[in-house]
Amino acid sequence: MKHKIIDEALLHHHGEPGALLPVLHEIQDALGYIPPESVEQIARGLNLSRADVHGVITYYSHFRRDPPARHAVAVCRGEACQSMGSAALLAHAERTLGCKMHQTSADGRFHLDAAYCLGLCASSPAVTVDGNPHARMTTEAFDALVLQCGKTP
Repeated sequence: MKHKIIDEALLHHHGEPGALLPVLHEIQDALGYIPPESVEQIARGLNLSRADVHGVITYYSHFRRDPPARHAVAVCRGEACQSMGSAALLAHAERTLGCKMHQTSADGRFHLDAAYCLGLCASSPAVTVDGNPHARMTTEAFDALVLQCGKTP
């Protein structure tokens, strides 16, 4: 199935100048990530080197090389949130979720990332869970959000 999706993306953008980024976006939109084993297939299909394809995938933080977690958590690291305790909140999130920033928990349930300003500066610190913003975040409120996702903090 993965090979078919990749072939379709390559066919869809065949002959387009600068097709690599649109192909990668299409693959990630369909699969949720860019499988590492697909680099050779993409390189062949676009007449690029594997190093070129790998370099683009690893350069842009948007592209994932692992399947996405079921829940995405981001702690704001903007200046307003930092001044209101987001560093302590991030440390709590790492302990609670069992993973460091930019990592996925061992059970595959949570991926923890940083956000740099969610626009909630007046009510910081802020986090997002599955893209939904939550302001005035405390460790207790964070634990409640995690509990709603089905994990006991």
